[in-house]
Amino acid sequence: MARQLRRATTPAERHAWSLLRNRGVLGLKFRRQHVLHGFIVDFYCAGERLIVELEGDAHDGSDRQAYDAARAAFLKAAGYRVVRIRNRDVARERLAALLREALRRPPPVDCL
Repeated sequence: MARQLRRATTPAERHAWSLLRNRGVLGLKFRRQHVLHGFIVDFYCAGERLIVELEGDAHDGSDRQAYDAARAAFLKAAGYRVVRIRNRDVARERLAALLREALRRPPPVDCL
């Protein structure tokens, strides 16, 4: 499934990957469409336990927002930092600012 998602990326995901790959933002190494605890996350930096999730219009519905919140809570409880960014906001400077902010916070305590 993750392999299929890597082939069928959205324009925002392709743009974000072009920025994040090859340590392009803050020198962090990211993987795309990575499986963690049964969830496929958009981008994952293992060294910092940092997840970047892109949100398009499909994430605006109340059912999807509830699912996204529960998923993020589960991943945070598992000790990951989760950064959410709207598709329209994907830019190198914006990603760098969000990632810097996330890295300033201590990682959540691994509860699982």
